Amino acid sequence: MIEYPDRQWQDYELIDSGNGEKLERFGAYCLARPEPKALWDKSLPEAEWQRLAHTRFTPGAGFGKAGKEDSGTWNRLHRMEDQWYIRYPLQGKDISLRLGLTSFKHVGVFPEQAPNWEYIYARTRELGPHPRVLNLFAYTGAASLAAKAAGADVTHLDSVRQVVTWARTNMESSQLDGIRWVVEDAMKFVRREARRGNRYDGIILDPPAYGHGPDGEKWKLDECLFEMLRTVNEILSPENSFLVLNLYSNGYSALLGETLVREAFGVQDDSARIESGELSLRDRFGKALPLSIFVRMRR
Repeated sequence: MIEYPDRQWQDYELIDSGNGEKLERFGAYCLARPEPKALWDKSLPEAEWQRLAHTRFTPGAGFGKAGKEDSGTWNRLHRMEDQWYIRYPLQGKDISLRLGLTSFKHVGVFPEQAPNWEYIYARTRELGPHPRVLNLFAYTGAASLAAKAAGADVTHLDSVRQVVTWARTNMESSQLDGIRWVVEDAMKFVRREARRGNRYDGIILDPPAYGHGPDGEKWKLDECLFEMLRTVNEILSPENSFLVLNLYSNGYSALLGETLVREAFGVQDDSARIESGELSLRDRFGKALPLSIFVRMRR
């Protein structure tokens, strides 16, 4: 299964991709930044990229360690704001997302995640009034907003205080409120919730390949993911609940992700509905750019 954002999303477009880069429009501004998976040639000439792009990311310069692909600087080519907002039409309820240029090439939103936002919103609505939804590794909170807009009591957890503050800004600009904010190591949190017997009706995970908790706790996807999923199984309601797992790590396939979920949750039959696939973007010229894999489970 391959899913793409709806082309009716007016505030986002992948214009072109190739030669290790992607050219995207977020609202009024176009950004050129590295994309290692864009192994083909660009469709537009380089002069057109230069004309369209308001800013271009140069890896390995300025902030971060030289030569590290994810760190670098943005080089302004045309006038633009340091921060700006885009909106996503979530089944009639717009959510607002603040964007900004970070030193790690990210801008505060991963647009290929839009199908997951739609899924989270729809499943949350089906659960009845005020279901409890936990968003782990939650970043700037688009998935949290999707659950909140659908009526959930949302707990949003990330280990970086600055991005939790960013997520709160997104909540307020979306005219939502009441999300519970947690700055903590995700593994430590779910273990404690399991010991306390707490349960959630929906759990969302988007773990990085590597990371650190606020107190220096180490996270390595290959070593920690299966244990995390087994612990999440203890706090996900056994009936009338959902799970969304998203993975960006290279080398992870949808089939691998589905097998991890089946084994961690003890699903050996059709007692739970599980689907898996890839989240992708498509540029103006029809080139598909796969960026992450997902696994979704409904009990």
